[in-house]
Order: sequence, then C-alpha cells, then structure tokens
Amino acid sequence: MVGVKMAAAAAASIRERQTVALKRMLNFNVPHVKNSTGEPVWKVLIYDRFGQDIISPLLSVKELRDMGITLHLLLHSDRDPIPDVPAVYFVMPSEENIDRMCQDLRNQLYESYYLNFISAISRSKLEDIANAALAASAVAQVAKVFDQYLNFITLEDDMFVLCNQNKELVSYRAINRPDITDTEMETVMDTIVDSLFCFFVTLGAVPIIRCSRGTAAEMVAVKLDKKLRENLRDARNSLFTGDTLGAGQFSFQRPLLVLVDRNIDLATPLHHTWTYQALVHDVLDFHLNRVNLEESSGVENSPAGARPKRKNKKSYDLTPVDKFWQKHKGSPFPEVAESVQQELESYRAQEDEVKRLKSIMGLEGEDEGAISMLSDNTAKLTSAVSSLPELLEKKRLIDLHTNVATAVLEHIKARKLDVYFEYEEKIMSKTTLDKSLLDIISDPDAGTPEDKMRLFLIYYISAQQAPSEADLEQYKKALTDAGCNLNPLQYIKQWKAFAKMASAPASYGNTTTKSMGLLSRVMNTGSQFVMEGVKNLVLKQQNLPVTRILDNLMEMKSNPETDDYRYFDPKMLRGNDRNTAEVAKEAAESSCSWQERI
Repeated sequence: MVGVKMAAAAAASIRERQTVALKRMLNFNVPHVKNSTGEPVWKVLIYDRFGQDIISPLLSVKELRDMGITLHLLLHSDRDPIPDVPAVYFVMPSEENIDRMCQDLRNQLYESYYLNFISAISRSKLEDIANAALAASAVAQVAKVFDQYLNFITLEDDMFVLCNQNKELVSYRAINRPDITDTEMETVMDTIVDSLFCFFVTLGAVPIIRCSRGTAAEMVAVKLDKKLRENLRDARNSLFTGDTLGAGQFSFQRPLLVLVDRNIDLATPLHHTWTYQALVHDVLDFHLNRVNLEESSGVENSPAGARPKRKNKKSYDLTPVDKFWQKHKGSPFPEVAESVQQELESYRAQEDEVKRLKSIMGLEGEDEGAISMLSDNTAKLTSAVSSLPELLEKKRLIDLHTNVATAVLEHIKARKLDVYFEYEEKIMSKTTLDKSLLDIISDPDAGTPEDKMRLFLIYYISAQQAPSEADLEQYKKALTDAGCNLNPLQYIKQWKAFAKMASAPASYGNTTTKSMGLLSRVMNTGSQFVMEGVKNLVLKQQNLPVTRILDNLMEMKSNPETDDYRYFDPKMLRGNDRNTAEVAKEAAESSCSWQERI
C-alpha cells in the first residue's frame, strides 16, 4: 500500500543512521565512540518482539557483546533478578508492556532502568510508570526515559519495512476488507503514519509528500503532513532541529515521499521472479535477512517401526557484510549459479596452493635444490597463512550460497519457475505467446496450484479485454482441476469491475526476456548446479507503473498518470494542496526570476 522512495542523496544511509541510534541507546543514550579503550559497562537488554525485529537485522550478537550486552531477553519471558546490573529496555509503549515493566520495578529485578520506547509514549502511560516507581520506592533507579522514534525495520542501506509483528493487521488485505470498520481503518492509518514519522525523524529530514487522490495513500499523506507540521510548529521541542540533523540541517536537498496505492499495480507482486534475492524471498523461508533451510537427509535404513529422523534446520544471515550477496542479489539466477561455481574453483586453487607450499616446507634432505626451493617459498607460505582467516570466511560464504542456491534450484526445477517467469513477462509486455495458457494450467508437472493461480491472475489483470464468459468458465474448470482456490480470481474480477480497469490495464513497457540457451560453464560435470532443463533467461529492464510515477514526480513532468497527485510540504505554513502542473509552473517561474536577478 505504501511506496517510499528516497530521492535526495543522504550523507549516511538509513541503515547506518538507525544503527547509530541503536548503539547510542545501548550506550545509555550517550554517543558511542568506536575506538574507546575502556571496558564497556556490562548491562542487560530487555526487548519485546517489535524491538527484537528492529535490532536483529542491524546488530549481531558479537556487536551486542562489544556494547556490553551480556544478556538479551524478551520482556515477557521468565527472568531472574540480576540486582547489580543496569537494564536497557527497548519496547513498544503498549498496555501489556507497561504493566510488565511496572512489575519489574516492583520486583526490584535490576540495579537501574533505562527505559527506551520504540514510538512516543503517551503522558497517561508515563504516569503509570511513575506511580509504579513511587509505589516500589524505585524512583532513583529509573535512570532515563527516552522516546527513540525507531518504529521501522531497516533491511538494507536504503530499504525498510514498516512492521513485522502483526503485519497482517497493516496490509493490503486489512485495508481492503469489505467489513473493516472506521475505527479499524483509523488504527491501520495511525500505525503506518507513526512508522513513517519515526523514519523521517531518524533520517533527520522533512519530506515533500506526493500521493494519489481518493485512496488510503491520501489518508496516510494527510495524517503524516499534520503530524510533521505539529512537530515543526514547536521550535524548541522539534525533532528536526539540533543534533538529529547534524550537518544535514543546512542541506537544501530534501527527500521526496511518494505514497501510492497497491491497486495501481497488482500484477507485479504476483509475478514469478528470476533474480537471486527475489527468488530466495519467493520460494524459501526468508525473514528479516535470515533464510531458514531444511537439510535434505539422505536415504537411510532405519529399523522397522522407528521414528523417522527429524530434518535439521539451518539458518543463514544474508547481510550487507556478505560481499557475494551484495554483488549478486540482483543478478539472474543462472549467473549466480555460475558465480558460485567460479568462487568455489578459485577457493580450491588457493587451498591447493597452501597444501603445495606445506609439502615443500616439509622436504627432507640437504640437497641445494630443496634448500633454495624452501627459502623461495617461505615468504609465500607466510603470506598464505596470514590470509587464512580470509580464506576460511570465503569458504563459509561459498558453502552458504551453495546451500541457498541449491535449495532455490530445486524449487525452479520442481515447479518450472523459469517457464512461469518467461510466460508472465510476455503477458505483461504484450508480446506473442508461444504456448497456450490453458496448457500450462493443465500441465500437472508445471508448478503448484498457487503458481497456476498467480499466472492466471496476471493474465486477467493485464488483458486489454477480459476473457469471454465461455473462456473464463473453461479456465475456471482447469484451475479447479489443478487444485486452485478460486477466491482470489473472484476478488480480482470484482476489483476490476469496480475500478473500471478492464479498458485501461497497467502498462509494463514493450520489453521482454530473451532465452540464451543452456549455460556452458555451469553445465560442467563437476558443477554443483546441474541446470539441465532450466532456461538461461536474460533480464530486460521494464518500466513498471511505480517507476513511471516516480520519474514524473521527480522531474515534475506533466502526465495524466500523475497530474492529479496531491502535494504536501509540511514546512510551508499555508495550505499547499497543488498538482504537478502547478508545482512545475512555480518552479519554472522561480528559476526565471533567479536568472533575471543574476
């Protein structure tokens, strides 16, 4: 429902800013100095599920330990008293959390309490904590109470999500439920606005907001504009002045926040993908930058009547520190498989070199050839040994991506995902189809029922004309026979009729993928990835609806698609509901007057 694009280049990425804010919080809200020689103050970190989700993609256990965190525990778990240690709390200001924190004060669990709230805490809840501290005679132990404004989850340098816990309550489905009440809708809007407000406080910049009219995106924009204005009005207590901004407070660049409704492009989220990161997200259990895999157990002879062995689960973190992931996450999958194989060959060559040098160092005898060879290779071996930690890390990453890519490849082969991807690309780009849609749906070996339904929905959404009732009934029968649930189709049919989209479906450009035949290097017998039967599809850039909208708004181009978008500038005192054409005209006039003055 919400699309966010940072148009202004920030001095530091949002990931860096949120990490700095978290480290500052863990350092008792004092700026953390990297090269501090003193021992850190040992402390306990108490978080709820929301706090855990915010911290886990940004700080490893080792980094927490370096910050002096000896234990990190969930707020609502059973915790023993540790009376000589300070506790740093990082929680949402909910009723349940406040009650549990008050209980901790009464039970005298820790030496001192640093209470940090993910979002701003209300005055009434703050009074509840104060009353509990008075009743427990623990006022002096409550060292600090802070609103951190960190209610969003940063997954990459410039990508974040609004929430993870209870995400179904803030979703496309939640907003578009026919039975949603006004109160529930207000709650959803307030949740989204709070997260976006926290994001811009952490970024230290006030955005210019653009949004489509008559949608939930407009409701969010109006509420966010109001919240930002109210904060800016109080100059002394504004969150956008002082050291929040740092050097950025004098910058003339400002971010553009574009809020769009998911309905402008329902086909793209359904589209099967072909890039590494998107495939991992689509087919594996990928959650907050961590992928969970089940180890494939070999066939073992177990005694009759014995319980089958449990499959071991392995977790891998795919983080910005992982150079292979950073380089290849946007690459087509066959390229990734080839790159993993190349990395493996490179590692084996380095490993063989170390072994060769070791055998030379162990040469016996006193002949001059052996001694000269020994002296020549001493420096090489020393260099090889010093690079051993780097070599081991390289091996760990190769093993990680071999396992992840193998799991993805199994899904591609089992479900023929390359066929789905290529066919959907052709549908969305309006090119000639080389195979009947009915044949793919009816093929029992091609994909799961969900894959078939996703394919048909993309066809239905992208079609210039809806299929006739006779054709639709034929498709429905094929989908039902394939085990598909027809409820999504019914919803899309109603939505299309309601939105009158049948005559003007979203345009995705005229480009499509090209099949380059089978891979050469990856097809080698010694390869980990046998790609037989899988097409090597080369991606072509597509101009998706959201990309076009952003381009029009950034360049202030006049376009029927965006001319009616509302404009909000929270820094302006007067009302500023203007459209793209007016904004562009005003910018041109100001540019002319400036040139005249020069």
